[in-house]
Amino acid sequence: MISIATGIIVIAGVAFWILRGSGQTRKVSYEMTTVARNNISNTVTATGTIEPVTEIEVGTQVSGIIDKIYVDYNSVVHKGQLIAEMDKATLKSEFASQKATYDGAKAEYEYQQKTYKRNKTLHDKSLISDTDYEQSLYNYEKAKSTFDNSKAALAKAERNLSYATITSPIDGVVISRDVEEGQTVASGFETPTLFTIAADLTQMQVVADVDEADIGNVEVGQRVTFTVDAYPNDTFEGKVTQIRLGATTSSSSSSSSSSSSSTVVTYEVVISAPNPDLKLKPRLTANITIYTLDKQGVLSVPAKALRFAPATPLVGKDAVIKDCQGEHKVWTKEGNVFTAHPITIGITNGTLTEITGGINEGTQIIVDLVLNKGNSTATATDENSSSERSPFMPTPPGNKKKSSK
Repeated sequence: MISIATGIIVIAGVAFWILRGSGQTRKVSYEMTTVARNNISNTVTATGTIEPVTEIEVGTQVSGIIDKIYVDYNSVVHKGQLIAEMDKATLKSEFASQKATYDGAKAEYEYQQKTYKRNKTLHDKSLISDTDYEQSLYNYEKAKSTFDNSKAALAKAERNLSYATITSPIDGVVISRDVEEGQTVASGFETPTLFTIAADLTQMQVVADVDEADIGNVEVGQRVTFTVDAYPNDTFEGKVTQIRLGATTSSSSSSSSSSSSSTVVTYEVVISAPNPDLKLKPRLTANITIYTLDKQGVLSVPAKALRFAPATPLVGKDAVIKDCQGEHKVWTKEGNVFTAHPITIGITNGTLTEITGGINEGTQIIVDLVLNKGNSTATATDENSSSERSPFMPTPPGNKKKSSK
């Protein structure tokens, strides 16, 4: 009923404007349209970055000099493939030292173990004193502890030596190489990155920052289109695959005042980006459009057609108006007969409204009144908007304000 009342107010306002006009001839015609199938959508826009789905930084856990590098940018690598080697001289020396310590500790352990077992047998037969037995037990346990420590140190040295041989952890493509042969790398609190390897560049993703005002309308599975500056004439497609809950907060300065700033909160939305022809490169900036409301080929009419309602001052005294009950209705015109059709509606994006029942596809309906004056035309909506203008704006012809005395 709200849309009908609004339409009546619009038409009545226009009729009042015309009746108060200067007497210039105005003809009334109608903007018509056909009930047809269209795509109805609402969108959210954002910017993001093209990234590989799987991206691994390959580093080293030991310090030393890069001796050999076997791959370069864009090299295709396989899991386990040798991609670099570090100088092993120091690591081999450390391994040899730990191996010698291990061998000595092992020999001592085995000797003390045999001594302990022999003394235990003698002690059980009361052939040696308690002091001798306890001394052999102490020596055995001490040798065992030293042997265990040397075994762990040897394993560590062996593992460090293996770290000097750097292999690819996955099948993929080298997209970044951060070292050169002869360069010294130091492994401290943070593992130095040597290479960055992307698993499969035919399957990319866009990580977009969506404003907090829009994130409530975004859902997993929604259709997405995006463009990149590298290919301005191409439109790529994908789907929302993840909405990350962690928010990012940043500050932006207001253009009106350099001293004022506002807080901007965004959420990361991950979008699939199939890349079979390898056009999409890592780190490209993407301008994305997320279709939060998206229906294809639905029966629809212009939204303003639901606000139209005929009024006698405009359609003429001879017009026959056949109104009906219903919350939503559209009007058809045959000759001077205006007929209302009650309809049921679905989604709307403010421009188009889905029709779910009440009228058939192909029916001609009235969208709006068109007022013709000389060589100019205006719709009823336009005229009603102008009738609500500021009192300080120029008034229409024949409607001058009376001067106060």
